[in-house]
Amino acid sequence: MPEREFVLGHSRIGDSRLRRLGMIVPASNTNAEPDCLLLAPQGLTLHVTRSGGYDVDAIPDSDEMRRFARQTLDQQLQLLLDARVELVAYACTSATLADGPDFDREFCAEITASCGLPAVTTAGALVEALRDLGVSRVGFTSPYVPRLVDESIDFLRHCGIETLARASFESALSSLEQNALTPEDAYNMGLEADHPEAQALVIACTDYRALEAVPALEATLGKPVVTSNSALMYACLRRLDIDCSRIEAGGYLFTRRN
Repeated sequence: MPEREFVLGHSRIGDSRLRRLGMIVPASNTNAEPDCLLLAPQGLTLHVTRSGGYDVDAIPDSDEMRRFARQTLDQQLQLLLDARVELVAYACTSATLADGPDFDREFCAEITASCGLPAVTTAGALVEALRDLGVSRVGFTSPYVPRLVDESIDFLRHCGIETLARASFESALSSLEQNALTPEDAYNMGLEADHPEAQALVIACTDYRALEAVPALEATLGKPVVTSNSALMYACLRRLDIDCSRIEAGGYLFTRRN
């Protein structure tokens, strides 16, 4: 019997799924996965598990984020180990932004100690992306409450990144209200957060549909725009040694030529 060849698009089935990325997202987050799929190159598959234990109708303030970050992840990590992933991506920016860079590094180290896999947090990925762009001055926007915005800016400052302008929503938003924001919201807030001397714009929150606004913002502002999800995938792809230079959905962070 002749050997069968199964073809999907331009790739043979069996050859096209080579790498596995594991991701942990907050239970109510429905924007991180579609964003990261837009940024996933051929040959990478995404395997996601969720972390809950919070009230989706409550305001996710600093105290709530600290509590959320300190929940055990044993079950989530075991599920990802069962899926035989190579890397764990923690897709909640504010959970570790709230506590500073030292906590963020310790958080990654604890994940690795628990499951034996390297780990990337979104907060750490934002800093990594900005440093790779050579950026030290930014505009900053997110749907966070004011105190959490302050802590986010302080996190960046401790990493050598100065925030020259900021923009946030007038009312405090629940997790579900943040989730319901649109790319147009992200675009408008991005314009408000820009500063003439800012080298890039940062849009924080993995459950914010900001990635789709990146091309329009970069065209209007003439500078890189880095979102939580674009930074997270950028950092993950670098650790997996996967070329990301042709991923146009991520904007200049991905398409620049060094």
